[in-house]
Amino acid sequence: MQHLLMLNENPLPPLPSVAEEITRQVGRVNRYPEFFPDHLKSAIATWLGLPGDQVVVGAGSVGVALQALQAAVRPGRQLVYGWRNFDAYPLLARMAGARPVEVPLLPGGHQDITAIAKAAAADTGAVIICNPHNPTGQRVDADEVRELIASVPSDTVVVLDEAYIEFVPAGERPPSVEWTREFPNLLVLRTFSKAYGLAGMRVGYGVASPGLAGRINAFQLPFAMSSLSVAAVEASLKAEDELRERVAFLVSERERVLAGLRSADWAALPSHTNFFWLDEPERVEQVRTRLEAAGVAARHYPGEGVRITVGDRAANDAVLGALTH
Repeated sequence: MQHLLMLNENPLPPLPSVAEEITRQVGRVNRYPEFFPDHLKSAIATWLGLPGDQVVVGAGSVGVALQALQAAVRPGRQLVYGWRNFDAYPLLARMAGARPVEVPLLPGGHQDITAIAKAAAADTGAVIICNPHNPTGQRVDADEVRELIASVPSDTVVVLDEAYIEFVPAGERPPSVEWTREFPNLLVLRTFSKAYGLAGMRVGYGVASPGLAGRINAFQLPFAMSSLSVAAVEASLKAEDELRERVAFLVSERERVLAGLRSADWAALPSHTNFFWLDEPERVEQVRTRLEAAGVAARHYPGEGVRITVGDRAANDAVLGALTH
């Protein structure tokens, strides 16, 4: 396929300043990175204005999530999340020995926060809220998220997966990092894979209370973060202006494609991410056929809908050409 729009990757290469730093560090890959990535955690903590003991890192946000479940969920206890959701969650449940409880989404692709809270009332090791949500792109209101965190038992870890938070306007983002000071059972997950365009580097991070972060860090593998990944992230932390330009471009392209699809009567949901959801359960195979004929690979969920990543202009034009003509 010419246009790979199935993994929510950033279609643009690493930010120029980041690419330069990666190139500079290539000559040093004969040396091991830090035994534990303390320097990286310190850099992220400083960037966030937090103490270093509140930050954890891993191989993407999914790596941090696994460490958290290993630390927090005793075998046989529930792991509660909305479904459909990020495909890795059931795998993480199995790896951690947890019992997955999948709460159906509400119409319009929204997570049912009330039902999730009810399911987590007893014998639950962790709850995962993906906000904005993958694969539907919908956002949970900050008040709802906070109410959920406050409602679950104190020994239940709430994992707030914010992999796509950079695509939410700054003034509309929940103060989730600040909440970690109030809720010792909250873990906020973020990643450098999406907006920052470093999916191949595999770096994610989490913010939690010192106590929870310490439990998660106990599952940190030695030498797990490559020197190139660390260099790329540290350079990314200094490239906020470049990042904002990239995000603005992707958001503009997303809205252009959504407008075109809606004009052709496709049920394209609003999105707060770098992808969008076609809420067309009866037309999934039709969409697949038309997109593949145009060289576009998307993520198809039979009987549910289709998730399409926002690509570069050529890829987005291919989507519009396939579905509006």
